[in-house]
Amino acid sequence: MTSAFTPIQPDPKQEGARLRSVDLKGPAGRLEALLNEGAADAPYAVLICHPHPKAGGTMHNKVVYHAMKAVNDEEFGLRWPVLRFNFRGTGLSHGEHDGRAEAGDVTAALDWLENEYKRPLVAVGFSFGAAMALMGCCKDAQRPERVRGVAALGLPTEADGHHYRYPFLASSSIPKLFLSGDNDSFAPAAQLAQVSLCAADPKTLVLVPGADHFFTGHLEKMQQALAGWLKEQM
Repeated sequence: MTSAFTPIQPDPKQEGARLRSVDLKGPAGRLEALLNEGAADAPYAVLICHPHPKAGGTMHNKVVYHAMKAVNDEEFGLRWPVLRFNFRGTGLSHGEHDGRAEAGDVTAALDWLENEYKRPLVAVGFSFGAAMALMGCCKDAQRPERVRGVAALGLPTEADGHHYRYPFLASSSIPKLFLSGDNDSFAPAAQLAQVSLCAADPKTLVLVPGADHFFTGHLEKMQQALAGWLKEQM
């Protein structure tokens, strides 16, 4: 679905002792994960989902990493705990890539966060991870109240000759952010605007001027938009 994903290594000066490895129990077995611990009084815990593993996407993807910083780093004023994980078949996670069943991995990660922190949750996803985050949160009829917001970064509407639609968003009252570059080749602005239009309120559409699918040269603007929406919405 996407390509040219560049892994980025954690910054020890920023993460230090606040970063720890976690093993999650997913539907297909172990899910490899990292937890960036936040402030003790943080009102929310956050899950961030990575892009398509078949194109090199992992929890170390640069957009995922910068999204984590926007939520966890004190520079942006939130300092919320953030869990990142590798989907099934990625890194040390068990199982094989499916393309849709990964929504169950999202649910498993949310279960872990809810049990660990006993507070409301927020989900963030990039590209394929955005699609899975929306599916895992907005189609969860059993526990819809536990997720208080979903941010979809670079949500794909077309890739490799396929078109992607999200009709289930029409019945989801969870606050939703659609955040993409206005030059995103996997989500042309007009198509993403249509997805947002068809989604139930509350929803927000933000297009970063000049940015491509990976927010190349515009990662800080992505971070500011994400952190700003979270502060306003939450």
